[in-house]
Amino acid sequence: MNRRHALCAAAVLLATALLAGCASPHYLQLNPQRSAAVPQTGSGQAVTVAAVDERDSEVIGTRTGSAMSTAVITVSAHELIPNLQREAERAVRDMGFSPTSEPASGRPGLTVTMLHLGYERGENRPVIDEARMEAVLEVKVTNQGTTYTGTYTARRTQSYAVRPGRDANRRMLNDLIGDALDRAFSDPELAQLLAR
Repeated sequence: MNRRHALCAAAVLLATALLAGCASPHYLQLNPQRSAAVPQTGSGQAVTVAAVDERDSEVIGTRTGSAMSTAVITVSAHELIPNLQREAERAVRDMGFSPTSEPASGRPGLTVTMLHLGYERGENRPVIDEARMEAVLEVKVTNQGTTYTGTYTARRTQSYAVRPGRDANRRMLNDLIGDALDRAFSDPELAQLLAR
């Protein structure tokens, strides 16, 4: 009988630990990277580059899909935006320009804005759940009185039997934003306007 009580107690402790783990918030430090080739249009011209965050909230969703859940997923602008800035500068450099963060009158400018980053639960199926993620970037280029604005969306649906942990969520969101960066900086209109 004692052994049965011990097993029951162990099972209760394990279940409690699993539930506590599922309810824990995730604070994700993202470091997305562009991987696609970019148009080569520059010849060393200086370009002012900026990255900004215009999301409604740093909380991008919950791990359970419930709006009342304590298992929130948070991506801090203080950590994400410097990494977006670095990737935007790298893309501009790879295009053949000289990125700078200092604005100057008459200098071409490029601003990357994180408009939306979302994480929600998809369809429930027997044994399998889904996580749906979306990233929306806006890139605005100005040069010689002309402005070009592009909006680039990346979406991902991930099926899972065991809810993704912090590392898996970090990887998926890095890949997601990296895909949006690839779409943005592969846009030939951006490079052509910068080179004008």
